[in-house]
Amino acid sequence: MSYNRRSFIKLSATFASGLAFLKISNSLASCNTTSGIDAINQDFGLQLYTLRDEMPKDPRGVLRQVASFGYKQLESYEHNQLGMFWGMEPAEFKNYVERLGMRITASHADIYKDFERKAGEAASIGMHYLICPSLGSQKTLDDYKKAADKFNECGEICKRNGLRFAYHNHDYTFKPLEGQIPQDVLMQNTGADLVDYEMDIYWVVTAGQDPLTWLNKYPNRFTLGHIKDRRKDAPASETGATTILGTGSIDYNKILKAASSKGMKYYFVEQEHYAGTTPIDAASANAEFMKNLKL
Repeated sequence: MSYNRRSFIKLSATFASGLAFLKISNSLASCNTTSGIDAINQDFGLQLYTLRDEMPKDPRGVLRQVASFGYKQLESYEHNQLGMFWGMEPAEFKNYVERLGMRITASHADIYKDFERKAGEAASIGMHYLICPSLGSQKTLDDYKKAADKFNECGEICKRNGLRFAYHNHDYTFKPLEGQIPQDVLMQNTGADLVDYEMDIYWVVTAGQDPLTWLNKYPNRFTLGHIKDRRKDAPASETGATTILGTGSIDYNKILKAASSKGMKYYFVEQEHYAGTTPIDAASANAEFMKNLKL
């Protein structure tokens, strides 16, 4: 079934969708997030996967450190034992991070398990996004079209609950397959009213693509960004080459200024490799880079 036909049937016939739209509008209107370029310097966040080895040991203690570095937003992920809220109830987690001067804006989540429940929990504490963190490389373009259908379904679930759905890319969706770029297939087969995208700028660059080209091609679709740098000495074939922001090859002054004008609203630092440093020290150094960006 095509997206347009299914969307017309479901969205025009469901009164709850209208209510959900009002919930989203009211939520966004009441949100005190800084907008535009100022959000990059003053309201940036951290993807907690950066601290994946530390978080399970002492979630509250690690979050205190994160707040002390100047992060204002959190993007969580689903730990296999502690979940998105790190062993706390959703409201407990929200209240704790707010006492630290931060807020939980989004989380990566397994979209194939209990997604309706997760959407309800996220909405109950005012989160704005649930995000599919990965698809894994698909074998055919038809596989990506099926994934797009799944994203539309997740988008409908999120919309009913008063939040948004997004997909976070890796490099494989930006590499040619059957004469096309899979990222195009995903974006062209998902509804802008249902599915946003989180541009992981590092992975776009690693795939040999230009982030600015994609921001210009799909304005207002990449509403979230992952900010992480790529080692200058890394060969093109090396995928695991993240490094401290400002020490690598990605020109974030140029990219983030453009991103803010093309609809990106949320900026989350992430780092996955730590040669010569520790995850905590990397999170601290990356926060300093974000605070001192000259845009």
